[in-house]
Amino acid sequence: MLQNLLSKLPKLPKLPIPRLVVWLLVSVVLLAGIALISPQQLPVVLYKIALVTIAAVLAYWLDRTLFPYARPHDALDKYRHWADRGSLDAADAYLRAFALATLRRALIVLACVLGLTLGL
Repeated sequence: MLQNLLSKLPKLPKLPIPRLVVWLLVSVVLLAGIALISPQQLPVVLYKIALVTIAAVLAYWLDRTLFPYARPHDALDKYRHWADRGSLDAADAYLRAFALATLRRALIVLACVLGLTLGL
C-alpha cells in the first residue's frame, strides 16, 4: 500500500552533487573539531593547508611550463581520435603517452608538495 502511494508522488529531478563535496564537508567538520578541541593549533593547520595548496598549484604550472607539448588531456584526445578510427596501434601509443604524462604530473606534484611542506 505504501509502495502504491509513493509511486503516485511526482518524481523530483536528481541534482548532481559536485565532486569532492563530501570530502569538503568532512574537512570543515574536522577543522571545526580542531577549533573546539585545540584552538591554539588552528593557525598551524591553516598554515599547512596553505602550503599544500600553494605547492599543488606551483606543481601544476611547473608541469605545464616544463612539458608544454606533453599534456595528459592532449594524449587522451588523440587516443580517442585514433580509437574511433579503428587504428589500435596508434591508439595504444597515445594511451601509453597519456598514462606516462599523468604519472609524470603526479610525481611533479608529489615532489613539490613534499619539498615545500618539509622545507618550511
